[in-house]
Amino acid sequence: MSRLITFLLGALTLIGLGWLAGFTPKQLVAVGVFSCMILATLLFWTYRLAFAFLALCVMLGAGLLDIPHFIEFAQIDIIMFLVAMMTVVGFLEERRFFEAVIEAVLTRFRLSARAFCALIMFLGALSAALVDEVTSILFMTAITLHFVSSRGVTATPFVIMLVFATNIGSAATVVGNPVGVMVAMQGGLTFTDFLRWASPAALVNLLLTIPFCLWYFRKPIRELQQKLRAGSQELVSEAPARSASVSLRSLLIFIGLITGLILHSKIEQLLGLERNTMLLGTAMGFAGLCLLLDRLRAREIIERRVDWWTLSFFLVLFASVGTLRYVGVTAELARMLGAAAGHNETALMILVTWGGGLLSALMDNVLAVATLIPIVQDLGVQGIEIFPLWWGLLFGGTHFGNVTMIGSTANIIAIGILERRRLGLIDFWTWLKPGLVVGVFTLLLATLWIWTQTPLMAELNR
Repeated sequence: MSRLITFLLGALTLIGLGWLAGFTPKQLVAVGVFSCMILATLLFWTYRLAFAFLALCVMLGAGLLDIPHFIEFAQIDIIMFLVAMMTVVGFLEERRFFEAVIEAVLTRFRLSARAFCALIMFLGALSAALVDEVTSILFMTAITLHFVSSRGVTATPFVIMLVFATNIGSAATVVGNPVGVMVAMQGGLTFTDFLRWASPAALVNLLLTIPFCLWYFRKPIRELQQKLRAGSQELVSEAPARSASVSLRSLLIFIGLITGLILHSKIEQLLGLERNTMLLGTAMGFAGLCLLLDRLRAREIIERRVDWWTLSFFLVLFASVGTLRYVGVTAELARMLGAAAGHNETALMILVTWGGGLLSALMDNVLAVATLIPIVQDLGVQGIEIFPLWWGLLFGGTHFGNVTMIGSTANIIAIGILERRRLGLIDFWTWLKPGLVVGVFTLLLATLWIWTQTPLMAELNR
């Protein structure tokens, strides 16, 4: 009952704010339907796809959206990119590629507890940047839980550390996070752009987050060290039968995919193609290659390894956000945002970065960034330089996603694994205390990075 009351009060509040802002009746209806969908999604997360479908039905029936614009706003390019990447990752996971790589790294060294924590954070960030945060958190959480639980130590602090690093690392490349994919596709940003403008800040923030976590969680780390000194069992492998090796075929596919994604802009220039054409093309090409190589189980990979539930939700979410643009809500919000900042580009960057961060902490970073992207685009229509704003959205969504348990998909997945294995529970305050520190100082440093790089961005984009 309390959630239903919260839902009604929240929807009425947002509609009231729209009325005070001077929205037209059609815009108020769009805001109302969209608000109901978002609030229902947050309060009744398990049924989010049902609410998304119902909201889309109302939007179509009320004339807030038509079929051609639904197709335009659904951002099929982003959906298909994620389908292709999930297919390649599924192919590699079937061969235990990622697990074998991590096992090889961990079993090579006799690690202290502090070294283990630093290493899993670094590997979590790196694997998130190279594949995506969802894949990274799945296999890195499994390895972390096995290592820690086999020593009889509570796993909760180590999972929190891993998630923090994963979210920070996911900002480094275009494939690290659905937020990065959305920003790249809508902002016309390349893999190389991410290496230039996002990777340095993500790396610095990771290097600062690791020692903070080692200090903040020093008690459980000390406990783990005591268990290690007591001479517990070997590191990751449970039995020789479970050992894995990296096949040359899997390694070549992984290296080829990453190389293609890095060089996609060069290929586009060589072939005279539009920006980001081969970002999608490379992912689709390697997905097709994987299905050919695994032709007997290709259908199974597509059906089991591609997260159709999440992708369907993303598709309807993108279309619903597009409805706000279709009826003029985002243009009005962009005008109000520009007026509030006095059309000062630095002030706008700060507002977008921290506004996106706060929304991410409260409503999941994918929802938050999807909501703000049309506003940024409308600011561009008004003649404002929006290149720095794309990076503000990226860092706000990924770094401030660490603040709360629902701030990022990686958070939710890791908590789910921890609870499903009955290895610990994480409450709101246990997460919020370190999450708020990590989120604030990493986003502050990212904001300073964007601010110092803005003159160079303007120079390179003339």
